[in-house]
Amino acid sequence: MMSQKRRIVIFDTTLRDGEQSPGASMNLFEKMEVAQALRDLGVNVLEAGFPIASVGDFEAVREIAMNIRGLTICGLARCNDADIDRAWEALKHAESPRIHVFLATSAIHREFKLKMTREEIIQRAVAGVRRAASYCDDIEFSPEDAARTEHDFLCQVVEAAIDAGATTVNIPDTVGYAIPSHMGQTIAMLRNRVPNIDKAVISVHCHNDLGLAVANSLAAVENGAGQVECTINGIGERAGNCSLEELVMAIRTRSDLYDCETGIVTQRLVPTSRLVSSITGLQVQRHKAIVGRNAFAHEAGIHQDGWLKERTTYEIMHPEDVGFTKTDLVLGKHSGRAALADRAKALGYRLTGEQLQTVFEEFKKLADKKKEIYDGDIAALIEKQLHAMPDGNRQWALVSFEVTSGTGRTPHAKLTLRRGDEEFTREVCDGDGPVDAAFLATEAITGIKLRCRDYQVRSATLGHDALGEVTLEVDHAGETIRGHGISTDTVEATIMAILNTVNRIAARNPQ
Repeated sequence: MMSQKRRIVIFDTTLRDGEQSPGASMNLFEKMEVAQALRDLGVNVLEAGFPIASVGDFEAVREIAMNIRGLTICGLARCNDADIDRAWEALKHAESPRIHVFLATSAIHREFKLKMTREEIIQRAVAGVRRAASYCDDIEFSPEDAARTEHDFLCQVVEAAIDAGATTVNIPDTVGYAIPSHMGQTIAMLRNRVPNIDKAVISVHCHNDLGLAVANSLAAVENGAGQVECTINGIGERAGNCSLEELVMAIRTRSDLYDCETGIVTQRLVPTSRLVSSITGLQVQRHKAIVGRNAFAHEAGIHQDGWLKERTTYEIMHPEDVGFTKTDLVLGKHSGRAALADRAKALGYRLTGEQLQTVFEEFKKLADKKKEIYDGDIAALIEKQLHAMPDGNRQWALVSFEVTSGTGRTPHAKLTLRRGDEEFTREVCDGDGPVDAAFLATEAITGIKLRCRDYQVRSATLGHDALGEVTLEVDHAGETIRGHGISTDTVEATIMAILNTVNRIAARNPQ
């Protein structure tokens, strides 16, 4: 009789730590889209945010807790009453709530940040865990910067937290300082030295400052950790977090070594990666393991020859196992709504009837321009819909544009925008190119000043007639705002991306 494999809890913090990537903040609608995708992916715990951090964070955690079922919804809190009370207020309607409390423990944090003694740290940690446990049974405690905390003191804090009611103890490598042997030894040490460790799940949360977050997490699993905290595409503060897709596929591919499983629906890894990349504007590098465009590409002749004879010569995973589709050319101008809906589902998108109708109308327009519609085109049209502001917040819409530029000529932009029932036109003969002219014309009409920090254009698919996707970041009043635009005309896509940022700013500052 085969023994049952140990199940590793996958704790996803894309919506909390991942959102702390510079420029990656999401609105409520976008967070709900990601939360639904993570639920469909099969994550066990979803850390929805830090409720006391802002009104927006609180509302997002509350909405996710009320509407997303089938997994544990977690909220982060410092070890103080106000944070914990606020977290419970956001989480109380969740089907399965968890409060995650944290307090720094390393010597450098004790001395310079908290200015507290070891005894005070333990007292504060115990009080925080007990208050959280008065609200619900599922409590996680994190000794922040555990990887740099003295082992004797770390053991004392972990034991005290478990006695106070913590059901999960998370060991964070907060600054990405650990290496695999260090992390593995730390987890083994806790299992051997903390007398009540069997009453809690050991978790790890590894940052990627040295590029070792996945390796450190795997070393922890190898030494008995039962939960790993990670994010889609490895996004997060500084160099990011442990990449969910890399961790999951390493455990699955090397099951001979780890003898455990995750329960993740791996075929949804690529679609979820694309969704998070689209929403955050953080593009996945082509050579990114598991979900990058080149992850399963074979260019060297000897590799191609071996692969054609036997896939396993150069392929340790099948691309379809992680969600890459076998075929790319799928639809044409005569395809119907049902075919589009089926393809959208296969690509990992969940569309309402209204969203599907809007995407279908855009699809028909595109089919008149392009002979061949690829998966990338369909994904781009869907993501355009996901990025669209709700009708009530979409103040400015593009009516028409003219842009001219050339060697020795001053760039010229004529732009007509609609707000409500009114149309506004402005001509600008200025700037150092058509994109700059488009920015100036938009600013002249809307009165909203923008400073472009980043501007990216990429092709959705192959061919010179491919959809162009424009992603930009702008500074406005000290905030970083992202915009997204899609069109076969990259100038039009640029203007749509500019308007996307303008509408986001207008929605935050209604007149």
